Amino acid sequence: MTSKKERKIGIIMNGVTGRMGTNQHLIRSICAIRSQGGLRLHDGTVVILEPVLVGRNLEKLQQLADAQGLERVSTDLDSELQNSDNLIYFDAQTTGRRAEAVKKALAAGKHVYCEKPIAVSAEEAYDLYHVAKESGLKHGVVQDKLFLPGLLKLRGLIDSGFFGRILSVRGEFGYWVFSGLGPAAPQRPSWNFRAEDDGGIISDMLCHWEYVISNLFGAIKSVSCLGATHVTERVDEQGNKYQCTADDSAYATFELKNGVIVHFNSSWAVRVKRDDLLTIQVDGMNGSAVAGLRDCVVQADSVTPRPVWNPDIESKIKYQDAWTKIPDYEVFDNAFKVQWEQFLLHVLEDGPWQHDLLQGAKGVSLTEKAIESWKQRRWIDVPELLV
Repeated sequence: MTSKKERKIGIIMNGVTGRMGTNQHLIRSICAIRSQGGLRLHDGTVVILEPVLVGRNLEKLQQLADAQGLERVSTDLDSELQNSDNLIYFDAQTTGRRAEAVKKALAAGKHVYCEKPIAVSAEEAYDLYHVAKESGLKHGVVQDKLFLPGLLKLRGLIDSGFFGRILSVRGEFGYWVFSGLGPAAPQRPSWNFRAEDDGGIISDMLCHWEYVISNLFGAIKSVSCLGATHVTERVDEQGNKYQCTADDSAYATFELKNGVIVHFNSSWAVRVKRDDLLTIQVDGMNGSAVAGLRDCVVQADSVTPRPVWNPDIESKIKYQDAWTKIPDYEVFDNAFKVQWEQFLLHVLEDGPWQHDLLQGAKGVSLTEKAIESWKQRRWIDVPELLV
């Protein structure tokens, strides 16, 4: 018999047979919360999550459910939206399918949480936010980078005043995505590299950089971006060659309203020779830091080496040795899981939440302006989206 202190809620998970949906959202978030016995509310109630996997391929859905010990799968989204046991709708489909499905979920009275980008255009994204706002339901977008251990440590440095006045930020993101033309299989889906399927690294990654920059360093005033398709031919999931029509690399510079200059290189056509797949260097008057996904190192002004440019002699400075690693001051949980728990608490007991669909619309707006900058080969001002 169910305890008075136990509550079960259904979560419709649409499109989680893909890599991110399976690993980060289903296995490492929802299933992980289930494995720990559920989510405890402040009044002592334990919430048991009952996911229903929804998609177009019943065989894939069933295989995934069986692997995770789940029972509920469906190819009928409309039926699941009408099921009153389902409280939340989550969308991890390809971008072009997202806005319509989220609106349908809102119309059915479901709270919504979705991957980014939330739509294929800023106009559609902003409209989606207004639909959600007018519904009175809770809504959110995945902004997982803010919950990474490395960026949490960086946030602590900023809040403590470690940097003094921040001057500039340099971000490097990416890795080599195999084309499939050789023996190694591609590790990203083929639609990522086709513009006609809403692919492209600008639309995929600049949504991330918008919320990282805005939350850590300041509001974005303008953007200058150059996109490129460095690898022009790849092999798809069926083993067929196809032409790449979307950008696989982006070189973007952002001017912030507070004067800080931020630059991000993003590429699926770069081989990694740095400490992590994502590194962010922040330089300030009083010190600098480099944050990765999990670690963060610092160098204060008082211990900064004094290099003198002389390429004719070998440098005696060991530059890597002049940095100090910030220790793990707590046990960090999976970033996606932490944000899922925050959203669930927001829905179930009105807990604090800042990652609503307006924030998602800001990300789409930035990517749209970045693409406009690339096409017009000039700086573009980034508008402020109003509530």
